Parts: sequence; structure tokens; C-alpha cells
Amino acid sequence: MIRLLTWTDEGELWFHEFEGEDGLPPYAVLSHTWHTNNKEEVTYEDLETGSGQHKAGYSKICFCKKQAILDKLAYIWIDTCCINRKSEPELSEAINSMFRWYKSAARCYVYLSDVYTSHEARGTPLCGDEWETLFLQSRWFTRGWTLQELIAPDQVDFFARDGAYLGNKSTLETAIFNVTGISLDVLRGRPLAECTIEERMTWAKTRTTKREEDHVYCLFGIFNVSMPLVYGEGRPKAFRRFYEEILRDSK
Repeated sequence: MIRLLTWTDEGELWFHEFEGEDGLPPYAVLSHTWHTNNKEEVTYEDLETGSGQHKAGYSKICFCKKQAILDKLAYIWIDTCCINRKSEPELSEAINSMFRWYKSAARCYVYLSDVYTSHEARGTPLCGDEWETLFLQSRWFTRGWTLQELIAPDQVDFFARDGAYLGNKSTLETAIFNVTGISLDVLRGRPLAECTIEERMTWAKTRTTKREEDHVYCLFGIFNVSMPLVYGEGRPKAFRRFYEEILRDSK
């Protein structure tokens, strides 16, 4: 089951649940970094109760909705609010399915909250070299979950925190290669099955996650692996189970 977010003509947000992935309408996904205080992210419960507008993360929902409307899309998916994280089965299904959901999206919007395109004090535009430096230093490139969010979708568009369009996975591919080490042919769509295990592991080497098990769980889609989540098992045990699945599939 995937839960997409849509809206009425008056702009009121509501969820639409789809069983299975056949017959899904075109939708956009948001790729972002979570607020350092998770409580500032809008949750499934917030939207169910019609609250959350006061939270810092609500601006990202508004951005994603606005951009989807411009791209003539009526549905969006955002990990913070489209998953009921209080349901362990739903969370497990979402994490095991997330790579496919990003791959199936019509558009992926990368919202870089630490990249801006103007001098905020003076209101004058930054030159290309200035914002490109901020782009390469963005926290987005250091997080574990955003690795699959970069690779899986065909269409990935990058935006600054003020909503300014920076470019896409194609126009920015050289900069992306320089900061991630992911080869250009992979960024252009080379099947991951053609990449070695070692190559794919290298992409995640310097990335971090808040929960230690997530450093393993965020790689499920990169290696086409599905397995149960066991939060509390620790990273070494999670990695051991994960690697056993990789070896089983490779045989």
C-alpha cells in the first residue's frame, strides 16, 4: 500500500491510499533532509488531524505541492507525512518499497534547505560559483537515505530553499559526480545490477543516518534486497543479515 497526498480545489490536503503499485497516478516525490529537531517535521498524524501548519517542515509540503501543480501533477509523496510510522508493518513495507516508489515517480524534487541563491542581507543574487559551492557542501549529499533518492528516479530536479530551480540530475551531473563519486553512467541510468557490490558500497561509505540500523536499511533498494526491520539489533547485526541476502541473490 502506498499513501499519496493530494488536495482539493480549495487547497485542503488529504490522503489517497492505493493498494499495490499497478494503476498508480503520476506523482512527484520530495527528497530532503529532516530538520535537526524531528518534531518540526509534519507527520501523518498531523495531517490526519488537520494540524502541523505551525511546524517548520510544513513549508516543504507547500513547496512540493506548488511545484507539482506547475508540473501538472495532482499527487505527491513525502516520507515525513505519507507513512504512519506508528505502524511497524507499514514502516517496514515503506522502507522495503521506497526505492521502487522513487523510481516510479514522474518527478523527484530535491529541496536543499542549506542552499540559497541570493545574499539574504542584501537581496542580491549569488553568482554561479557561489551557489555551486553551497550545492557541493549541502548536507543532502551526506545522508544515507538520499543516496537512493538520487539514483532511483529518472527525473531529479534540484531547488534552493527559496524555491529557485538550480538544475537537474543531467545538467548538474559533473558536480554530482565530484561530490558523490557515483559514475556518470550510473547517474544516466546504467542498471545497478551491472555495478559491483564493492562499487555500490563505496557510494554509502561516508554517508550517515540518525539510527545506526538505518545505515544498512537505506541500502535495500540499491542492492535489490528485502528483509524485516529489527530496530535495536545494531548496525553490525543488521549488516550481517543484509550481506547474507546480497550473497544469496548474487548466487
